[in-house]
Amino acid sequence: MIEEGKRVRYTALAQHVIAVAIEGYADDWTAYIDAVPGYSHEREWRRVLDNGDKLPKHVAMVIFPDFKNLTWRS
Repeated sequence: MIEEGKRVRYTALAQHVIAVAIEGYADDWTAYIDAVPGYSHEREWRRVLDNGDKLPKHVAMVIFPDFKNLTWRS
């Protein structure tokens, strides 16, 4: 569940690959990546958030630099 007022960002790395970053409740964040059908990224990002693999911090920081001021959730 996404808390109200918390940032969620997604970006397509390819037609069938989406990365998603989410801000946590303790001024922290994490990011996930997964393959998707590629029909509607606007809907498919939630699937990545629920079932994707966690990205390494150094990769997530490159994809989502606007989260850099938050603590990385290990």
